[in-house]
Amino acid sequence: MGVTTMNKTAFKKKFLDLLTEKFAISVEDASLFEIYTTLGTLIRSSYAKDWRHTWSNYDHEQQKQVYYFSIEFLPGRMMKSNLLNMGWLDTVQAALADLGIQLDDVVAQEPDMALGNGGLGRLASCFMDSIASEGLPGNGNGIRYKYGLFKQKFIDGYQVELPNEWLARGNLWEVRRESKSVDVYFNGYVRLNKLDDGTIVPVHEDPTIVRAVPYDTGMVGFRNGTVNTLRLWDAEIPLSEESLYRSIEQRRAIQDLTSVLYPDDSNEEGRRLRLMQEYFFVSAGVQSILRHFKTKQQKMQNLDEFVAIHINDTHPAMCVAEFMRLLLDEEKMSWERAWNLTVKVMSYTNHTIMSEALEKWSVEMLQSMQPRIYQIIEEIDRRFVEEMTGVVDWELIQRTRIISDGLVHMAHLAIIGSHSTNGVAKLHSDLLKTVVLHDFYRLYPDRFNNKTNGIAERRWLQLANPSLSTVLDKTIGQTWRYEANDLHLLMNYSEDKAVHKQLQQAKQANKERLAAFILQETGVRINEHAIFDVQIKRLHAYKRQLLNLLHILTLYFEIKEEGFTDIQPRVFIFGAKAAPSYHYAKSIIKVINEVGKMIQEDPEVSDKLSIVFLEDYSVSLAEVIIPAADVSEQISLASKEASGTSNMKLMLNGAITIATLDGANIEIRDAVGDENIVIFGLTESQVYDYYEQANYHAYSYYEALPKLKRVVDSFVDGTIANIYQEGKEIFDSLLTYNDEFFVLRDYEAYVNAQKEIEKAYQNQERWLKMSLINVANAGRFSADYTVMKYAEDIWQIEAKPKSRKAKDEKYVPYTL
Repeated sequence: MGVTTMNKTAFKKKFLDLLTEKFAISVEDASLFEIYTTLGTLIRSSYAKDWRHTWSNYDHEQQKQVYYFSIEFLPGRMMKSNLLNMGWLDTVQAALADLGIQLDDVVAQEPDMALGNGGLGRLASCFMDSIASEGLPGNGNGIRYKYGLFKQKFIDGYQVELPNEWLARGNLWEVRRESKSVDVYFNGYVRLNKLDDGTIVPVHEDPTIVRAVPYDTGMVGFRNGTVNTLRLWDAEIPLSEESLYRSIEQRRAIQDLTSVLYPDDSNEEGRRLRLMQEYFFVSAGVQSILRHFKTKQQKMQNLDEFVAIHINDTHPAMCVAEFMRLLLDEEKMSWERAWNLTVKVMSYTNHTIMSEALEKWSVEMLQSMQPRIYQIIEEIDRRFVEEMTGVVDWELIQRTRIISDGLVHMAHLAIIGSHSTNGVAKLHSDLLKTVVLHDFYRLYPDRFNNKTNGIAERRWLQLANPSLSTVLDKTIGQTWRYEANDLHLLMNYSEDKAVHKQLQQAKQANKERLAAFILQETGVRINEHAIFDVQIKRLHAYKRQLLNLLHILTLYFEIKEEGFTDIQPRVFIFGAKAAPSYHYAKSIIKVINEVGKMIQEDPEVSDKLSIVFLEDYSVSLAEVIIPAADVSEQISLASKEASGTSNMKLMLNGAITIATLDGANIEIRDAVGDENIVIFGLTESQVYDYYEQANYHAYSYYEALPKLKRVVDSFVDGTIANIYQEGKEIFDSLLTYNDEFFVLRDYEAYVNAQKEIEKAYQNQERWLKMSLINVANAGRFSADYTVMKYAEDIWQIEAKPKSRKAKDEKYVPYTL
């Protein structure tokens, strides 16, 4: 690795020469996309040697590597992140400015990689950044979706799903690795032949063969010369099988395998496609790992000393069975030895408390899609039952076995087939042990542990919020950029009015930037001095965007019908996508949009309240919203959110959290203190008491609280236009179907908590101190620390000292 100073003069010469080489034009004649392509090519070529050195060093040093399997990755735009991590950002920004080019205009040419939906995919990408930045030997493994998650548009207030053609102009950061392709087998029939020596040889007859082609993307570490690999698999027709796929329909079936993230699972065809996707990237990834291991000249029985495979949620749970298949069928290993290795190699993160989100597939579908994998799962299940019989009671065995009631339980496969199962926040992990996976905790208590989620603070502060970053640099120095816990130095200034003023100015600049963006994108002009109240996350009933809406309507009626005029102006900002088949969530989107329209068109209210529901929520959009937020809405029903990570990002940027005691909200409260967060609502124990006693009656709250009744009635009494069907659906969900997520139960506490928010905001001295304390205590939620705990406790991998983050701002490891 070279160490050099990357100066403006050297960069401009290299950049202009490359622009001429690629496009034969001057910078004055180049389009923004041509400039983006040139800059991206220069960046990639500059870390290419380090990329090669990284993986060759792992092999030379015989380092154990982790392979992080996730059906989602949500990296966002990579250009600015790569420049920051390479130590080039300020120099390139200044050099381009000399040439009359704004870096942000160039960066805007890059589409967000449409490879994820929300928290799960963003967490995986934060981990990729942190694994590289900590110099850990790690790789990502996923799917190269051609369209990914849909592009969201609002038409007449309704969510409409359009194709997200993010690959239309190619992907600058990926490298196609044709030579690393593998074949993946589906369908057909597996016959088990018994040889004379008793060996069983499976023969897969009449399979559908799909070629899995990897596309690798470099994961650049923060100023340390480490470049790890994110490998994404695309599905193609094998050249040797071209004649078998003659019809358009047959070819399209192969291409569709990697077209979209989360196909519509409301029908059998969609469910089958999703299951095939899961096996496709699992099989391709595990085959690739074993093929690479076999080049190391190491014994297969020592595999666990060199390889760790991490199952991120249940989607890659077939890693367990596929790993067994390859050891049994290809390596001719005994079952006992293969199983011992599998458990040592595999680890699993559970991301949900809701049992319905734990994947289950029908035996019939899995058996027909991958007959050999089903045979192996069936044998794992049989041996599990045999092992546990006589050790624990039969009812416990039936509840924990992998195959039951015609279903294959993927979480059970992941837990039984791995050495570690972790939750992603302290409360979540405790609930896994005591409620959701209690039976498995009884069987394998030593396998359960907690790893609270973290975020890549480089992206969510250094990149997303340069205004605040500048204030921090001037106040506490720059060590926080290398060690996030050094943000705590800010606590020395908690009473400093001058620092408060600088924080306020930084926040206001971000609010003005967001207001300009909203005006440009929606035509809506918002009050830049209002409270910016933000809820950005997947649209789901348990996340309770509906509770937020009930409060907004309460404020609306207080102004309209009760004459309240001293309400602190509020802008309520939503960003969320609903799954295409999730009708109820899409109805909530429609109603929020119609309420927003109603408020906007009412001059009596519009100067006090605004609703902005921004289309097509993404990483890049979050980077504009989060730095401007005053209030962070974390209002899921207690016991339902595994962790949350938007809570950490908003806290880091100085927003005050209004929250239930759910997920990582509890740990945020512990970090900042009760007086610097606003907590309301049921606790998880109270929620479970309701479940146990079955004594919740939503109607009693509706009848007892006149303000609540007025709000709920507005869904069906014509107050809100254009929501006849959607309003009735929501009304019925609350009263006829008894309010599954206790929205009415928590309503009064939530409204009172919002009054507390308003009171605190009106005392700016108090508010700015609260904001400062949140920023100062956000360092503990850095993903850098999270992945180090995974590395030490679960994966047993380590970084070489020279590959760790360099704590010297003058150190620039990446050469031109």
